[in-house]
Amino acid sequence: MVNCCGLVTVKNEPVPLKSIAVEVSVQGHVATVSSTLQYENQEQSPLEAIFVFPLPGEAAVCRFSAKIGQTEVVAEVQEKQKAQEQYDDALSSGQQAFLLEESDESPDVFKLSVGSLPPGEKASVSLDYVTELAVQADDGLRLCLPAVLNPRYQPQGSDSGSGGSAQVSSVPAGSVPYSLSLSAHVSSPHPISRVESNCPLDPLNYLNTEKTQATVSLAAGHQFDRDVELLLYYQDTHQPTAIVEAAQASAKPGSLMGDPVVMLSLYPEFPKDVMSSMTSHGEFLFVVDRSGSMECPMHLGSGSQDRIGSARDTLLLLLKSLPMGCYFNIIGFGSSYESFFSKSVEYSQKTMDEALQKVKEMRADLGGTEILQPLKHIYSQPCLPDQPRQLFLFTDGEVRNTKEVLDLVKTNAGSHRCFSFGIGKGASTALISGVAKQARGHAQFITGQDRMQPKVMQSLRFALQPAVVDISVKWNVPKGVSVTPLSPPIRVVFQGQRALLYAQLTGESSGDTEGSVMVKYSLAKQPVENQLSFSLKPAEDAGMTVHRLGARTLIQSLEVEEGEQDGEKEGVKEKVIELSIQSGVSSAFTAFIAVHKGDGEALHGQLLRRQVPTPNWYLCSSVLEPDMKLSELDDRADQLMCSASEFEVGTKSMSAQKAKGSLASRVKGFFSQQHFDSPAPTSKPVRDPLLQLISLQKASGSWVLEAALAEVLAKTEEEVSKPKPAQVDQDVWATVLALVWLYGFKMEAQEEWQFLAMKAVSWIQAQKVASVSECVQAGNTLLGCQVQKDTLGL
Repeated sequence: MVNCCGLVTVKNEPVPLKSIAVEVSVQGHVATVSSTLQYENQEQSPLEAIFVFPLPGEAAVCRFSAKIGQTEVVAEVQEKQKAQEQYDDALSSGQQAFLLEESDESPDVFKLSVGSLPPGEKASVSLDYVTELAVQADDGLRLCLPAVLNPRYQPQGSDSGSGGSAQVSSVPAGSVPYSLSLSAHVSSPHPISRVESNCPLDPLNYLNTEKTQATVSLAAGHQFDRDVELLLYYQDTHQPTAIVEAAQASAKPGSLMGDPVVMLSLYPEFPKDVMSSMTSHGEFLFVVDRSGSMECPMHLGSGSQDRIGSARDTLLLLLKSLPMGCYFNIIGFGSSYESFFSKSVEYSQKTMDEALQKVKEMRADLGGTEILQPLKHIYSQPCLPDQPRQLFLFTDGEVRNTKEVLDLVKTNAGSHRCFSFGIGKGASTALISGVAKQARGHAQFITGQDRMQPKVMQSLRFALQPAVVDISVKWNVPKGVSVTPLSPPIRVVFQGQRALLYAQLTGESSGDTEGSVMVKYSLAKQPVENQLSFSLKPAEDAGMTVHRLGARTLIQSLEVEEGEQDGEKEGVKEKVIELSIQSGVSSAFTAFIAVHKGDGEALHGQLLRRQVPTPNWYLCSSVLEPDMKLSELDDRADQLMCSASEFEVGTKSMSAQKAKGSLASRVKGFFSQQHFDSPAPTSKPVRDPLLQLISLQKASGSWVLEAALAEVLAKTEEEVSKPKPAQVDQDVWATVLALVWLYGFKMEAQEEWQFLAMKAVSWIQAQKVASVSECVQAGNTLLGCQVQKDTLGL
C-alpha cells in the first residue's frame, strides 16, 4: 500500500520524490508555510499526475507555482469554472497545465493536477499556505507539517511498532530516497521562551536582545519516520496582543491588501478557583455516528478496540459525570437517525439506567454518514428554560454537504454550543473544526493511539465550567483612520482556547501614528479589561500572513452568507471571487491556474491519468455500508472505480474489468478481516476495573455496598463490610472506598473520572457525616493506600 498523499505512477508506485524544502514564517499565533517539492517522471509515457493535498481546516492556500524543466509558471487565482476550462483547453492542445482547486464538498481537501509531464522530465511544485497555530494544553503553539511535506518511510527489516507501516513506503536502511530542509523565522510581540520539536533541531538563534525574533532549523539527517511538529512558547502568553501588518506596496489603498491589517489575539487565563467550579444546569445532547465505519478499529495495532465500542465506554463516562438537575438525550445517526428519548429527559437514576441499557445495545448499524437531518431534528426542538443546550457530536467520516451542515449550525449558533470529535484519520477537519467554531464550542481529533475518553472529558469540563462571555472590542484610532472588522464577533472563549480577530485599517492620520484597542469580557461574573496600543505605520513585511488570514476569515463568513441569502447570492459570490483574486487566497468559487505553453508542439505518447489511492481499510470504511452483501460488492466496486479512483487506464496496462475484480477482492478481504456482519457485543460485562467501578455509581454520585464493588476492589464482601466505622451509613462507606481506590490506583486516568468524583464528594458532604476522617483512614488501611482527606476534596 502506498502513501495517500503524493504522485503515483501507472504501477501504483510513487513518482520518485527528489527533495522537499520548507520555510516557515511565524508572526505571533499565525504562520506562512512555503514548500517546494521536486518530482521526476521515470515512465516512458507522458503522465498527468494528480494528488490530494489535505490541509488543516484553518489553513488557506495563497501561492502555487510549477516548474517543468527550466520554465516556471506562477499560478493566478481565477473563477473556478473559467480556470477548469482553461486547464482542459491547455491539456487538449498538448500544453502543460497546473490546476489547484478547493474540493466542492469540503474546504480541507485540495486536488492538485500537475498536467502532462514528459518522459524523464523533472517537475517542481511550490505551494504556500497560511494557517493559525493550534494552542496546546501547556500553552504552546503547534505547527505540524502535512504528510505531503513529510512523506513517511520505514527502513526495511525494522519493527513497525503499532502496525502503521502498512501506509509507509519501505526503503533499504540508510538510503533515504529524498531530503527535507526546514527553517523557521519566528516573530512575536512577547519574548520567545523556547522552540521544541519531536525531531532534532539546530540551536535557537535570537535575532535581537528583546528575544522577540529568532530562527531555528531542522537538524540534518531527518529520517522521515515521524510527523514533523514545532512547538513555540512565548512569555506572558495569556496577555492579549495586537500585531499590525503593513499594506502590500503594489495594492490599491482602500482595498484589503492595500491597507494595513491588525490581528488581535485573546487567550485568557482561568484562575484555579474558576477551574474548580461547576454548573448544575444544561441540556446535554450526545450525537453519535453509528455508520458502518464505526466498527473499524480505533487504530491499526493489534488488540485495538473498535470505534463504536470506544464510543459506548465514552457515553458511560459522560452519563455518570452529568450533574443532577440537568437534561439529556442521545441520538445515533447514519443513513437515518434514532433518539433514545422522544425529547430530552431530566437526569435521574431511572433515566440514566434506561440510557445505559440502550448504550450497551448500541451498534454501528445505521449505514452511511448523514449528519444534516439529525441536526435539523435537534434544532426543531425548543430549548429548555435555564438549561443551556450543549451538543456533543462524534463522527469518524466525511459528509458531502459540509458547507450545508456548517450553514445550519451557524444559523442556530445563538441557541447552543457544539463540542465535536473527529475519530480516526478519515474525519473531515473542515466539518469537525467548522461546527465547533460556528457553535462556539471546541473541536478534538482522536487519531493514532489516542484514547477517546480523556479528550471527551476535557470537552465536558469546558461545557461544565464558566466561560469568558460578554466580550467587547472597542477600537480607538485617530481622525482620518477607520477600522473595518474582518472577523465575526467573538461570543465566548473557553478555558484553553484562543481567539483571533482581524480588522482592516483604512485611511491615514496627519499626526498620530498609534492606535489602541480596549478588550473587555466577563469571567465567573468578574469583569476584566485590557488596553493595547499598536503602530499605524508598521515595517513592511513581504509575507502578508495576517492579511491573507484576515481575507480567509472574511471569505469564510461570506461563503456562509452566500448559502443563507438566496436573493443576494450572486452579489455575495462576486464579492468572494473579487476578494479571493485580490488576496491570492483560494475559496470555494476560485482556483489557481497556470499554463506552460512550451514550444507549442503536441506531446507524443499516450496520456495516463492517476489518482492517489486511499488506503484499503479507510476506503472501505468510508464508502461501504455495514450490511452490504458480498454479492453487491462488485457493483460498489464499479462505483468506487468511477467516483473515488477515476482510473483511466490504457489498454496495454490493466483492463477496467481486471481492475474491478482486483478492487472487489480487496473489499471482500477487508470485510472478512473486519467481520462487519458480526453482531457487536450487547450486554457483555465491562472488564476494565475502572469502567466497572464507574458503571456501579448512582446518578446521585454515590456507590452502594455490594458484591460487584467488592470485586472491583479485589476484596470479598465480608472484607469490605467489616472495617466500616460504626454509625456510618453503608452508602457513605462504599462511596469513600470508591474515592480512595480512584485516588490510590487510577490517578493517571483522573481526567476521565474527575467529574464523577466531584459528584461523589458533593453527595458525601450533603449527608453531613461527622466521621469522614475515620472513614478515609479505614479505607486507606483496607486498600493499602495513603490518600489524604484533603486530596479527596472532603
